[in-house]
Amino acid sequence: MIDSIINSTLLLAVPLVLAALGGAIHRRAGVVNIGLEGQMLVGAFSGIIASTATGSWLVGILVGGIGGALAGLVMSLVITRLSANEIIVGLGFNIVALGIVGFTLRAVYGVSGTLRFPDQPRLPRITIPGLDEVPILGAIFSGKDVLFWFAVLLVPFLAWAFANTRWGIRTRATGVSESATASLGVRTLGLRDAAGTIAGMLAGLGGVALALGVSGLFNENMIAGRGFVALAAFYFGRSRPLPTALACLLFSFFDALQIRLQTSGGFPSDLIQTLPYIAVVAVLAWAGYTGLRRRTRMTA
Repeated sequence: MIDSIINSTLLLAVPLVLAALGGAIHRRAGVVNIGLEGQMLVGAFSGIIASTATGSWLVGILVGGIGGALAGLVMSLVITRLSANEIIVGLGFNIVALGIVGFTLRAVYGVSGTLRFPDQPRLPRITIPGLDEVPILGAIFSGKDVLFWFAVLLVPFLAWAFANTRWGIRTRATGVSESATASLGVRTLGLRDAAGTIAGMLAGLGGVALALGVSGLFNENMIAGRGFVALAAFYFGRSRPLPTALACLLFSFFDALQIRLQTSGGFPSDLIQTLPYIAVVAVLAWAGYTGLRRRTRMTA
């Protein structure tokens, strides 16, 4: 049971970690990305269509990432070039993305809600010989797909890039004070658009991980609030890669636990399904309380 929960937790965490790290990049540039939900949906839809049409999971990853990147760029341009409110734009984008995807499902494929292909390619899982049967370690390291390992490597890479590269330092400076950074000759709008594009790409890959890695099908409601959970994760982690990823793991653990409790029976399913979201609210409340106490001490 422990191995099963660990394995499920890590697989369910991949879409969240990718989307949350994208949101953290955008937040470091000074924009709160409320559109992660829609960008994940675009990535999942375009990825599953492309992979089925070509028979290649790799093409699905590429197209899903590109679809998310284009969605992120369009949303960022509306915010940076038209000076639109980021909250309204993000919420509007989520609604538009859901509407377009739902219309396409009905108009092109003649289905409502769920799109399933019999020969749907899946992300291959890498089994490590000799480690697969080892308790706990096998559940952690073996049987994971390529996007899992990409997410694992992305966490330390982003932490390093934020602190040691010109792009990372300028992105953080833009988020702290756009006017001061622009006075040094830095193209702050371009940096924010680049951050929005990267955020959309990572959110799109998160959608691909959910569609091709976790479920193997597409449903217009499959994101199910994960974009907002990713938003909560990078807020909890203060846009730092490692704490953000750990927050995603916490939600995924409760998500895996509620699935396990539902299959075992004996618990009200409607109540059990709310368990991950209750955990997120509790963690955010605790983070807000500790942050308030910290600020109170500083001003005392």
